[in-house]
Parts: sequence; structure tokens; C-alpha cells
Amino acid sequence: MSSSIAIIGDRFMLPSVFAERITAICGDGVDIRMLEQPWPDEPMEHGYAGSKLDGLKEFMGDPDELAEFIGEAPLLVTHLAPISRAMLQRLPSLKFIAVSRGGPVNVDMQAARDHGVLVVNTPGRNASAVAEFTIGAMLAETRLIRSGHESMRGGEWRGDLYRADRTGRELGEMTVGIVGYGAIGTRVVKLLKAFGCKILVTDPYVQLSAQDRSDGVEHVALPDLLARADVISLHARVTAETTGFIDREALAKIKPGAILINTARGPLVDYQALFEVLSSGRLAGAMLDTFAVEPVPPDWPLLQLPNVTLTPHIAGASVRTVTFAADQAAEEVRRYLAGEPPLNPC
Repeated sequence: MSSSIAIIGDRFMLPSVFAERITAICGDGVDIRMLEQPWPDEPMEHGYAGSKLDGLKEFMGDPDELAEFIGEAPLLVTHLAPISRAMLQRLPSLKFIAVSRGGPVNVDMQAARDHGVLVVNTPGRNASAVAEFTIGAMLAETRLIRSGHESMRGGEWRGDLYRADRTGRELGEMTVGIVGYGAIGTRVVKLLKAFGCKILVTDPYVQLSAQDRSDGVEHVALPDLLARADVISLHARVTAETTGFIDREALAKIKPGAILINTARGPLVDYQALFEVLSSGRLAGAMLDTFAVEPVPPDWPLLQLPNVTLTPHIAGASVRTVTFAADQAAEEVRRYLAGEPPLNPC
């Protein structure tokens, strides 16, 4: 079987790291060519509000240029390169695509099936990074780290943050709700258990483990979680069912004074409705790492609110994410070349 491999990476998922891992596990007999895209220094296409490439989401690159680069290679390893039906029609030699992310939203999966192309992904590649970041976000909000930092940077010593009626709360005395219980949600719960907080989980497609039940984790419906949780953390995928499901109706059910954390995806939230509840003070604060439009407009209303912490979609960004995903992709390449079944077919 031909072992010509086209690698399309970027400045996060470095093509050189893919190549190193593939060579280490497959040997020097593979023919590798590499292309580096400018993300994240330049923004990707998001496609949640409509895509110019057959509904593909979160991708980067000109289809014509990428198709020319891939050429006759039967294997492609990529992070953000779009693979549309029209591109597959131009790539008859392509038989295998490894996408180094949790979901292959940059690939037309039906077209891949129609063309007999195997697509694999790297589930859980950034689960540890996002889970750690989420715990940090919770602490930044509940212990007033953001408020204290911003006041001191502005030249004000907020001694009032020590007052009993204004100071922060420890996670151990709070109820934390986890919305979505996949690879990331389960890791967040594992870390939260060390704090001793009450943990609620909502996800209609999973069951709690025996260990979770023994540790007091509750599996509840979304309205119950919203009404009871002091901190709500989103970890659901974007689907037709979850798009905009944290809307006015859902936000109206949230416990007054609660905090919302979103390290999942922006389209889960109605941001106009969120702006209104944050402005009213009913929701004490929010920490947002993902947005419906990225980069966010400079005049975006949420940028003006004092009770919001915003970061530029970096929860999953860690060196370990890069090396772990590259290792997973390399193993899938090895298995394909050896005629073995894939570990993570999409």
C-alpha cells in the first residue's frame, strides 16, 4: 500500500510534530510532505451562521490550493483543512483522513462515505486541558480573582472584597452543575470531587458510573440543574438539539446569583439573552471562552460588562494537546498502513 502522506497543520498543531510522530511509529519508509497554515495568528472560518463550503465548520484554507497540495496522496493528516464533496471529487486517490480534533466538523462526512474515504479523529485530545482550564475559570469567578485583579490594575484597592456580604465562596460549599458528560465533562467532575462540592450532571445520552453514584454525583434534568447549581459549566457538543439551548427560557430558570462557565462552543448560548441577565444582576457572573462569532466584534456588548471574564478560545490550548493528538493520529496512520482496524473511526 502506498504510504504517501500529506500533512496540513498550522501554528498550533504543528505539521512537524505530526511528521515526527508518524516517522517514529511507522519508520522512515513513509513519504511525507507538509503544509503549515497561519491559524491561530489568522482566524479560521467558523460556519455556524452559514458556511461557504457545504455546511463545513471550523476550517481554514483555500479548497483549490489544498486540493492541489494533497494531490495523489492516499493519506491526509490535518487539523483544520476543509474537505468538501467537491474537493473529494478532485482527490480520487485519497482513502484516509486523520483529523486531529474531537469532531471532524471540517469534513463532509457523507461525502467521505460516498467516496469510500475512511475518516478518523482524536477524541479527548484536549479533554485534560479544557478540564483544568474550567476549574481555573470557576475559581477565578467564585473567589473574585478577576474583580481583584481589575481593581488593582485600575489603581483601586478593593478592601470591600473582604466583607462578608461581598467576598467569594469556596467551591466546597457550592453546588456545581455540569451540562454534557463526555470526555471533558467527566474529567471536570473528577477534578471537582477533590473540592468536596455537590455535583449535578445533565446529559440525556449517558449514565453515571457506579463510582460517580457512590461519590454522590446526581444525574438530573436540565431545568433541575439550572435551578439548583451555583456554578453551571457547559460541555455539550453543538447539535440541532443544543444550538441556542441556553436561551431566555433556560436563563430564567437559573438560580439567582449563579455563575455560568462556557468552555464548550459559542452557539450553545443566546448571547443577547445572556447579556440581559448579566446586566440585570440576576446572574452574578460569567466566564466565556467560546463565542458564536470569533473573533468577537470590538463593540460586542458583553465586552463592556464588569461581571464577565472573556478569553480567546484557549481552554484547549496546551502543549500536551498538540503531542497527544499527534500521537493519536500517528497510531491511526500506522494501523491503516498495516491493514489493522482504526481505533476512532468517525
